[in-house]
Amino acid sequence: MQRRVLKIADLATRPGRPGMLPLSESTIRRLVIAGQFPKPYKLGAATVWNMADVEAIITRQAANVVG
Repeated sequence: MQRRVLKIADLATRPGRPGMLPLSESTIRRLVIAGQFPKPYKLGAATVWNMADVEAIITRQAANVVG
């Protein structure tokens, strides 16, 4: 089974380059430190997030907004 992973560049939005989330790299790192976003892990030299963990947090946040 392959685990899909995301780098910070995939997640964060920068001027002129949208990411998966409407958040900056700094905001994502602050949320990780605060325990409000999944912790990344090292994959070789890269720092990555498990895509399923990120999708789960997005789903939970969406449910909080709707309900």
